Amino acid sequence: MTDLIEQVIAFVERHHLLAPWLMLIFAAAETTAFLSILVPSTAIMVGVGAFAANGVLNFTTLWLGASAGALAGSTFSFWLGRRYGDAILKCRPLSDHPDWVVKADAAFTRWGPLTVLLGHFTTFLRPVVFLMAGMSGMNFLRFAFWNGIGCLSWAFVVLKFGEVGGIVISWIWAHLFG
Repeated sequence: MTDLIEQVIAFVERHHLLAPWLMLIFAAAETTAFLSILVPSTAIMVGVGAFAANGVLNFTTLWLGASAGALAGSTFSFWLGRRYGDAILKCRPLSDHPDWVVKADAAFTRWGPLTVLLGHFTTFLRPVVFLMAGMSGMNFLRFAFWNGIGCLSWAFVVLKFGEVGGIVISWIWAHLFG
């Protein structure tokens, strides 16, 4: 997994113009049910966000790409939940991890639609929260509202974390090695 992360970050370093599109793809993978388990998108997005620290990449374009990708992936997962409902619960990996479904259901019971927003930031909810929103029959407009806020804020936080990390590393490097 580490090799993949390093290769993608090196690719972005060589091909700056593709960075927003790659953020779209990796954010979509991170918010799409089941793919989020297989693809190390968050680590890649943090690494690419570090390029914004020194001005190599524009933070806003990265953020817009990642937000669009998160919106596409989570909305697709919502549709899957709405369309295929209970059949998805019988498939792997959900059949192997019923605790994910229980946690997502408990979160919906406790926080309602705010769970969609929180699902972007919670690793144990992300694989199933958007599916569960669709399966629960949540109104699409309510989902779209909370999901839109979640996509924008999650993409901002993940990329900003990388940017701030890049600033801190550059500062330390400059002070140690002048």
